[in-house]
Amino acid sequence: MRGTIDFQQLVATAGDAIIVSDAAGNIVMWNPASERIFGFTEDDAIGGSLDIIIPERQRGRHWDGYHQTMATGVTRYGTELLRVPALHKDGRTLSIAFTVSLLSEGDTVTGIVAIVRDETQRWTEERELRRRVRDLETELRAKSSS
Repeated sequence: MRGTIDFQQLVATAGDAIIVSDAAGNIVMWNPASERIFGFTEDDAIGGSLDIIIPERQRGRHWDGYHQTMATGVTRYGTELLRVPALHKDGRTLSIAFTVSLLSEGDTVTGIVAIVRDETQRWTEERELRRRVRDLETELRAKSSS
């Protein structure tokens, strides 16, 4: 398809969350899917820290990686999917997966774009399947040793 692409429309209608944060980790863009996934409105999020969606126990590791990426301009999560827990506004934990793109001016990284998908249901289903397999294996071992 050739022609003009309306990037504002693309961001507004995307099914995945698109979150842009500046060099300090403050949110500067929060699309409607971000609100649907995390529960925070654009007004709640814009200007605030990414900490609103990062579980407290993950924050140190997150910020170490974030600041390292800002300093070096290098991340492996541009092509590798990162799966981590996140927080919903109502306090429940989500399981998210995302990739990032770095924004820069010249050689200076100025921000990060995260494309985020809620994988809570998939993660819960996989955990249940692993539990069922474990239970069946235990049952089979018990039958074979009888």
